[in-house]
Amino acid sequence: MILLTAFLGNYGTKYAGTRHNSAWIFSESIDFLDSLNWQKKFKGQYAAADKAALLKTGEDFTRLHFIKPETYMNLSGESVSQVAAFYKIEPSQILVVHDELELPLGTVSLKWGGGLGGHNGLRSMRDCLGTNDFWRLRIGIGRPSSGDIAEYVLSPFSSDERIILSQIFPKLQELYFKILLKDPEPYLKDWSKKNLLS
Repeated sequence: MILLTAFLGNYGTKYAGTRHNSAWIFSESIDFLDSLNWQKKFKGQYAAADKAALLKTGEDFTRLHFIKPETYMNLSGESVSQVAAFYKIEPSQILVVHDELELPLGTVSLKWGGGLGGHNGLRSMRDCLGTNDFWRLRIGIGRPSSGDIAEYVLSPFSSDERIILSQIFPKLQELYFKILLKDPEPYLKDWSKKNLLS
């Protein structure tokens, strides 16, 4: 069961709309997160709600937690680990939503544990939680054919790319809803690398 979702990104208007902020852009498209009372806490923007109220699940009053770290990407784990420690949430109950260079734009992937792929946000998560064993929801941004990687991930999506995001996010939101409602594991195989444009 996922109790904490961490949407990784970089804080500030300078980084709004950039590829590294794919998870934040996705979070802004999720209807049921708009109604939450977000507050500055745990080195980020934090919100929580009972599952019953948020997902309309009847009598399930499990508390769900959400964090958007404002530590900048390289220190994301500091924020996430504070929430986890305070509410006694295990790493296996954490879903980290982040951008992924190794997947093309339009492709998403649900993943359990494994390597970090050079992602500084995931590295910080590993360092602060003491393990790689947490869930990841990866949003493909593609790898540039040439040029500096850091410059690429910190550059904004083009207008055409933002159209693609608007096409795939409703489908990704459906998966995210199911993950929160039940558990990620049943969707692991089908969503290991799923092209949402096909």
